[in-house]
Amino acid sequence: MEFSSKLLEKAVNEMAQLPGIGKRTALRLVLHLLKQPKEQSEQLAAALLTMRHEIKFCKSCHNISDTDVCEICANPSRDTSVICVVEDIRDVMALENTGIFKGLYHVLGGKISPIDGIGPNQLNIVSLVDKVKSGTVKEVIFALSSTMEGDTTNFYIYKQIKDYNVMTSAIARGIAIGDELEYADEVTLGRSLMQRIPFENSLNK
Repeated sequence: MEFSSKLLEKAVNEMAQLPGIGKRTALRLVLHLLKQPKEQSEQLAAALLTMRHEIKFCKSCHNISDTDVCEICANPSRDTSVICVVEDIRDVMALENTGIFKGLYHVLGGKISPIDGIGPNQLNIVSLVDKVKSGTVKEVIFALSSTMEGDTTNFYIYKQIKDYNVMTSAIARGIAIGDELEYADEVTLGRSLMQRIPFENSLNK
C-alpha cells in the first residue's frame, strides 16, 4: 500500500495494530477522521490519553474502574458472599447486562495457557484464594469460557480452594463448547448463570 504522506502512513500503521483492524480498514478510519472537524479528533485523542493515564483496576476484584474500588464492589446491595470468576472486563459487562447476577466478580485477567506462556502466577488467582481463606465467601462461580484453557484454569483454582468451606459451581453449558462469554446472547448467558451446577459435576462430563 503506497502512501502520499508519511504522516498518513504512520497513523494508518498505528490504527492497524488494533485487533480486527487491517490496513484497508485502518486507512478508511483515518481518512474518516481527516474529514471530521479537528475538534472531534482532538476529543477522541484526549479521551484515549485520559483513559490510558487515569484508569484504575479495582483493588478488590481487579475490574477496570475510575476509582480504587469499582462501583460494583462498592455497592452495598451486592451479595459479597458470592463471587463470580471471569476472564476479563468484557465478561463482567456481559454478565451485568443480564441483570441477574447480584454478587461480586473476580477478574483473573486471562486464562492459564502454557502455549502462550501464561501461567497461574500471571493471573489474579492468589487474591481470589485469599478471599476464600477469609471465610466470608460462601460460593465461587466459575464463569470462564468453555475452552481447554478455561477448563484448565477452573480446575487449577478449584484445587486451590476445595479444602475450604466454600461451594463451587460452574455456569451451565448453555454456552457452546469453545465459545467466549462476551459473544453469548443475554438470555442464554442469564440461563447458564441461573442453572449453574456444582463444579464437581462438571468434571464428570
